[in-house]
Formats: sequence, structure tokens, C-alpha cells
Amino acid sequence: MSESINHTGFVEKIDGDTVFVRITQQSACSGCHAQSMCSASEKKDKIIEVPDRSGRFHVNEVVIICGQNSMGLQAVLLAFVIPLVIVVGAIVIGTNLQWDETTSGLTGLSLLLPYYCILYLMRDKLKRRFIFTLKKLN
Repeated sequence: MSESINHTGFVEKIDGDTVFVRITQQSACSGCHAQSMCSASEKKDKIIEVPDRSGRFHVNEVVIICGQNSMGLQAVLLAFVIPLVIVVGAIVIGTNLQWDETTSGLTGLSLLLPYYCILYLMRDKLKRRFIFTLKKLN
């Protein structure tokens, strides 16, 4: 398994020490010859902010954006696994307290609001943790 995640993109703009890179995220089946007939294929453009003080990159330059594989695993943990544990935990606790299923389920879902608010408030700290690097395309 690769130790880094690499995407090809192009520099959209440079603002001080931050380079904004546009990447096209494609679903696994987007390379299929039948994608025009299929509704499952999907493409999304994303802008990634990359701190860079080298000054080596220019607008509209094609670059490779690199991130550690562990960053992807941490992102999945924060975005999917922990919320799942919160919801299932609330349902189990609610069931043990003999709440009806609706109350348990709504409690689990309502606990996601403060969780995602906390993530939003910690976005600057998370931004320092999830750091990407740029490489010139050879």
C-alpha cells in the first residue's frame, strides 16, 4: 500500500503563502466506457489550500498534491466512524434506559449537531494537522 495520496491538479491562485490547487475528484467508475449512460459515475472539482513559502509555483501550472495516507484514515475516522459510534451509542443507551426507538434514534442524530459544531470550531487546528505538499509535474 502506498504511503502517500497523490492527485494531479493545477494551481488556481496564489495568495501570500497559500497556494490554491484545483483537483478533480472522480468516482472509481468514471473511467468506464459506459459512464455517459450511467448515473453512478461522478466528478467533482475541489480546491485544496496548500501552505507554500518557496515561491516555485505559478498560476495555471500543473502540480501533484501529496498527502500522507494516515491523513485519509484520520479524516474517515472524524467524518464517519466517530459519528457512527455516537449514533449507535445513543441508541444502545436509550434502549437500555427503555426509551422508545424514535426517541433513541432522534437523540443519536441530535448528538451529531454538537459534534460537527466542535469539528467546525476546531477547523484551524485540523487544518494544521492535515497538511498537503506540492510537487512539480515532471
